[in-house]
Amino acid sequence: MVIRETCPACGAPRYKKNGHTRHGKQHHPCKVCRRQCTANALDQSIPHEQRRQIEHLLCERISLRGICRTVGVSLTWLLHFLVECSTACPAHLHTQLPARPAEGRISRREAEADAMWSFVQKKANTQWIWIAMDATTRQIIAFHVGDRSRTSGKERWANIPMVYREQATFHTDQYEVYKGGIPAEQHHAITKKARKTNHIERFNTTLRQRVSRLVRETLSFSTKVANHIGAITYFICYYNLTKAALPV
Repeated sequence: MVIRETCPACGAPRYKKNGHTRHGKQHHPCKVCRRQCTANALDQSIPHEQRRQIEHLLCERISLRGICRTVGVSLTWLLHFLVECSTACPAHLHTQLPARPAEGRISRREAEADAMWSFVQKKANTQWIWIAMDATTRQIIAFHVGDRSRTSGKERWANIPMVYREQATFHTDQYEVYKGGIPAEQHHAITKKARKTNHIERFNTTLRQRVSRLVRETLSFSTKVANHIGAITYFICYYNLTKAALPV
């Protein structure tokens, strides 16, 4: 418990009563700067060890309210912390890019591409997750959240690192939209029996099992697209960091 004798913003000792907070605490607005605060404030700083634990829990199939009950933090704080974590994620998703081949040497890599269904707020608001994976390292090299149109396929292609767009062959299923999102000379549309997309399909299952808001029948769904993308970005960065280094 911290008993304030001065305003935390300007340091003035002059404040008065002005209603209550939603938790029933007395509001005290400062007479100088008009900043509102409570006279008796709780020290709600979260220690570093507890933050590290929450970072790991965010990558497991646990709802946000479940994390709040387990760790003992407020939902408001956890939502802000999730935004903070997702904002800190790099654009390259911690992907370890392969080295460019020497002159005169052709190095063709293999990648897999797929899209999985999800929704935000209600199932009518469908959000497809377009994913591209390195077939050798199993790292996610790019993703895009949007509709199931050729435009979203092109957006996913634009997010793929240049080294893959120049060198890699992409294996997909036979969905027609892929033909416009990947150059024809680098695109191989295959059947299920060819087993060239089994790694990315397995990752789709991992994503659904580890991110609670992607479960088909769930109460942990996203209510904002930005939070939806942020949670997926955070998990993919964590997933890529757990993968072994690229072979030399």
